Amino acid sequence: MKRVAALSLALLVALAPPGAEAGPPSKPPAQAAYQKRPEVKAFIRDMAKRHGFVEKELTYMFSRVKREESILNSIRPPDKPRSWQEYREIFINDKRIALGAEYWGAHGAQLARAQREYGVPAEYILAIIGIETYYGRNMGRWRVVDALTTLAFDYPPRSAYFRDELEQYLLLARDLGFDVFSVRGSYAGAIGIPQFMPGSQRRFAVDFDGDGAIDLRRNPADAIGSVANFLLKHGWQAGGAVMFEARVEGEAWRAYADGGIEPKHKLADLKRSGAQFAAPAGLDEALGALLELPTPERGSEYRVGLQNFYVLTRYNRSIFYATAVAELAAALKKNQEAGR
Repeated sequence: MKRVAALSLALLVALAPPGAEAGPPSKPPAQAAYQKRPEVKAFIRDMAKRHGFVEKELTYMFSRVKREESILNSIRPPDKPRSWQEYREIFINDKRIALGAEYWGAHGAQLARAQREYGVPAEYILAIIGIETYYGRNMGRWRVVDALTTLAFDYPPRSAYFRDELEQYLLLARDLGFDVFSVRGSYAGAIGIPQFMPGSQRRFAVDFDGDGAIDLRRNPADAIGSVANFLLKHGWQAGGAVMFEARVEGEAWRAYADGGIEPKHKLADLKRSGAQFAAPAGLDEALGALLELPTPERGSEYRVGLQNFYVLTRYNRSIFYATAVAELAAALKKNQEAGR
């Protein structure tokens, strides 16, 4: 059985249709000859041993993979301090809200069903899709196999993570029967309308419209259901609050704003430290995290994130990202209610 599975990937690579690769092949620099590198050879042997792939076939595949310097440039941390206001303006604006309203109108039934079945509000599902790919309009331009290989073997800070995702991608291609060179995504190797990493697609994607196939690249229903399932499986609490805007005074609060995102402080303790925020009655014992959103030369803003905020950071670990999702969701909901 393993031999049959291995040959399926070989056929997907060797029989890729004309045009599967963009432009004529170019000779990569010496360091990008992946099939000749010891660490890649070790990866190939491991894939053969654990998953039944054929070493010769994977070696051929890696001979066609391109090292993408632009990906390495994109993933490196920025030279200047991050600005919450600059980040927010990219994602919370009239155009993204208007396009979100259109998407809600076109896929309202699926969003409503996902909310009922998974307990995740429609506006949060929509906000994630809106931030990730502009509601499916921009799903990335890099070949996923190039992105994951480049990061797995040429980005030491997170090589272990990306090697795991490369493994998951090859398994996904074999499972679903697609050409490994045909799929394009983000510079980090995320795929489709919701920008799932391959491991997340294998674990959390769902056939939400029941057509017998999971397609995150072309099927909005599957994307909507998969986002909701991802959040639920990571601990989303139906009906729970996400975050509160906060102000701070004094100095005691600084001990709580330590950059951590996991909710581990009682809201009552955060209030006693000098964090001021409006939480519904009865939540004093609930756990939250005090979050600082800096903007150079303009000062910081503050939020208190609860369990559902923490779940948003499982999608993307950035505090900026999760806050933007929450604020875009609020704007989308307000716009939707105003249009009724």
